[in-house]
Amino acid sequence: MSTPSRRDLANAVRFLAIDAVQAANSGHPGMPMGMADIAEVLWNDYLRHHPGNPQWVNRDRFVLSNGHGSMLQYALLHLSGYALPIEALKNFRQLGSKTPGHPENHVTPGVETTTGPLGQGFANAVGFALAEKLLAQRFNRPDYAIVDHRTWVFMGDGCLMEGISHEAASLAGTWGLNKLIAFWDDNRISIDGQVEGWFTDDTPARFEAYGWEVIRNVDGHDPVEIKTAIDTALKSERKPVLICCRTTIGFGSPGKAGKESSHGAPLGKDEVVATRAALGWAHGPFEVPDAITEAWNARSAGHNHETRWGHVYEAYAAQYPALAEEFARRMEGALPSEFASAADAYIAKLQAEGPVVASRKASQMAIETFAPLLPEMVGGSADLAHSNLTLWKGSKSVAGADPDANYVYFGVREFAMSAISNGLALHGGFLPYDATFLVFSDYARNAVRMSALMGAQVVHVYTHDSIGLGEDGPTHQPIEHLASLRYVPDNDVWRPCDAVESAVAWRAAIERRDGPSCLVFSRQNLPHQSRSERQVADVRRGGYVLKDSAGAPEIILIATGSEVDLAMRAAQSLGDGVRVVSMPSTTVFDRQDIVYRESVLPRACRRRIAVEAGVRDFWRKYVGLDGAVIGIDSYGASAPAEKLYAHFGITVEAIIAAAANETQC
Repeated sequence: MSTPSRRDLANAVRFLAIDAVQAANSGHPGMPMGMADIAEVLWNDYLRHHPGNPQWVNRDRFVLSNGHGSMLQYALLHLSGYALPIEALKNFRQLGSKTPGHPENHVTPGVETTTGPLGQGFANAVGFALAEKLLAQRFNRPDYAIVDHRTWVFMGDGCLMEGISHEAASLAGTWGLNKLIAFWDDNRISIDGQVEGWFTDDTPARFEAYGWEVIRNVDGHDPVEIKTAIDTALKSERKPVLICCRTTIGFGSPGKAGKESSHGAPLGKDEVVATRAALGWAHGPFEVPDAITEAWNARSAGHNHETRWGHVYEAYAAQYPALAEEFARRMEGALPSEFASAADAYIAKLQAEGPVVASRKASQMAIETFAPLLPEMVGGSADLAHSNLTLWKGSKSVAGADPDANYVYFGVREFAMSAISNGLALHGGFLPYDATFLVFSDYARNAVRMSALMGAQVVHVYTHDSIGLGEDGPTHQPIEHLASLRYVPDNDVWRPCDAVESAVAWRAAIERRDGPSCLVFSRQNLPHQSRSERQVADVRRGGYVLKDSAGAPEIILIATGSEVDLAMRAAQSLGDGVRVVSMPSTTVFDRQDIVYRESVLPRACRRRIAVEAGVRDFWRKYVGLDGAVIGIDSYGASAPAEKLYAHFGITVEAIIAAAANETQC
């Protein structure tokens, strides 16, 4: 084969996608066929990456927000030289394959973030670009740009219809993320057909209003126009860039190009043959000529990119050793050596002093203590900073150019806030936290789920945790939310009962490396609970004996958050046979070994009462059908907190009555 043309290179991507979808009899061939020309120019002429080292810290980040077109990315990774052999493409969408239906960051080398829920990849990309900006401000020095990379994102009409795209694009423009470049696949087709009936936004004008540079009317099948657009985008100094590319979905298919029928189903055997003829691709399924394979391979170029950067970094480290050491620590995700001892001392101090504060205030106290030790902590609130208490003395807005910028004013954008935090975490170098009222975690819920699915270390702070918030009423009073968050796999949920448990929860979230933590705090003050040194240590285990019985327990009271004190007061009236278990994190407790769990909740004691101002059914797994649950299964009401607790029967008296009722307990 003679020197392959750009169209030849793009067709290799197209037919790997076509063949993989056809072999799986499942998938989305239309988008890879339509965006292949854009991808070919970007990946071969601009993207700085190293297939031999997918984790090179200064690589460009590529995000496929329209993740249903995953075979586009898999083809690019395979052809570029990542550890994704042709066998993996042949096993597309099969059990145990490295090529799942949508890209997953922990499955496929070279995939930066898990995408599929539309719009979230775009918001993740905003987080990546923000991370690059903040790291560059902190660590770069004249002549030493050790942080200097771009974030490239592909997205389709569906991403732009999702509300999260509005939230995230607005913030990206406000922050001036000029190293963020997005390609809009403007093919005017979605699953239901031509989008004119439901998507008539003036998208270029919309992004210009957000403060983006917009490059309009690019022919997404003309490499010259694509290159010109990218060259123009690279000149932007203060704004992110949207490149609007007109494409044809299913490009090259005689019978399905430009039609929704190419979106989410295989082309079919006859149409695959016709498409091969139409595009002049005289090669069998999964067959790529050597000349095309060699032209695509980026391992040598990637090695050169990393080597050049390595020389700069070595000189930087020689001149700025302390900065280089801090940069390396943060990018490795290691905590400072002094963190553990400082956390121990702070928690011991709290236990000795016994402050009576709302747990949201205790959270702020923990941030004030831990953040000065952790310059990687960056976060903020969805326009509730003075209610969530996420601001601390060292807060500096990321909207500016301060090298120590660490605080994000997200505005009322809970969904984008959480997805951007995911991007910050996945980029590396940051420990992000975000915050809103617990009831509004509903707005962010899918991004929280993605935190857990991706194993992203994000701290989601939720305050105003129950009917205890009082007069704002049922619209703001969470009922089912704790249970809902606990049911998300790999998501640690903490609801502490006082300042000590709040500090331990923060510490656990900081030290957890493999997933998110939801820290749930009260608006109202909570009494301090007395503990031994052993009990303080056991808080980390999610559940522990706060007050033990004399001998084997006759009845066990299990409580979380503000209801722990109710259980403790009830125990005083119920006598020496009562054990009180504080369970700040059921998810963490459930991971403990069976010996420890049995020591806290012995199976021999079936008289159990759970107490939490939330839905009752969740607690059945701890108390059984013959136990009792003091909780709430209806919406709240507008009234002072103490009147609401009495009205809904979440009281000391209710606990005592349940304990006296042998049929319930």
